[in-house]
Amino acid sequence: MQLGIVGLGRMGANITRRLLRGGHSCVVYDRNSEPGLQLAAEGAETAPDLPALVAGLEPPRIVWIMLPAGPITEAAIQTLAGLLAPGDVIIDGGNTFWKDDIRRSRELAGKGLHYVDVGTSGGVWGLDRGYCMMIGGNKAVVDRLDPIFRVLAPGRGDIPPTSGREGRDPRVEHGYIHAGPSGAGHFVKMIHNGIEYGMMQAIAEGFDILKHANTAEWSPEQRFELDLADVAEVWRRGSVVSSWLLDLTAMALAGDPHLETFEGYVEDSGEGRWTLQAAIEEGVPATVLSAALYARFRSRQEHSFADRMLSALRQGFGGHIEPKKS
Repeated sequence: MQLGIVGLGRMGANITRRLLRGGHSCVVYDRNSEPGLQLAAEGAETAPDLPALVAGLEPPRIVWIMLPAGPITEAAIQTLAGLLAPGDVIIDGGNTFWKDDIRRSRELAGKGLHYVDVGTSGGVWGLDRGYCMMIGGNKAVVDRLDPIFRVLAPGRGDIPPTSGREGRDPRVEHGYIHAGPSGAGHFVKMIHNGIEYGMMQAIAEGFDILKHANTAEWSPEQRFELDLADVAEVWRRGSVVSSWLLDLTAMALAGDPHLETFEGYVEDSGEGRWTLQAAIEEGVPATVLSAALYARFRSRQEHSFADRMLSALRQGFGGHIEPKKS
């Protein structure tokens, strides 16, 4: 299939590469021309602006937007809405607020355009590992786009099937799901990221306790000098807490045992806040997720080993770089 890609940052560029390797055709645009030039050498067609990108696509057109949530994405969608024709599709693969998806879908439908929201997880590793995708939108449109999602998804790999899933949607076992109508994809991804906050916080705090097991508050025979890199490594192998986040923990500690390259200033990209907003609106208690979000707020005032671990994990899976010290 042919599609346009708008936004060639950490994930947008690698999504393009995975699509190209899967046999799809891509017309790409970014305000920064450098990533487009790199992708042109790999088989993509570059466009100097959004009108040229649309002109380079055969109808019915598909345009995948991979931009930061908020005004930048809103502006791109509004511009595209004036350039595209009825029957064309806009896909938002960023971390958009799910209520904005519902509004945009309704507005674009009035112009005959289709809107699909895709919560995309995979970070900087997605090119090789594939992207877990949570998709919202009209079923017929999502089904038509399946060749795109199938190439981007991780596939079954060597993960054994879950017993009792016979007869259910096979796409889920390949790493992507049609979660429901517009907004459902980003809603599921939002909760995914809220859970991620809690898991990361638990790992970070646990290793902080391990690091301080030689505290002077204890008698000498109670103190331990633990090799945290080795602890992380052994937990990766057969432990009930084994996970990709623990893999990243082991990698970070193996390369920098004291995490001295990290200050511990931990940003939040919005999804954690939105998750708590949903919990409040639904009347659902979310004590772990709220504590994890508040811990990130606190990290901007004082920095502990746990904060440096969170920074290391964010860089590990998403390429997020700490803000420079003021």
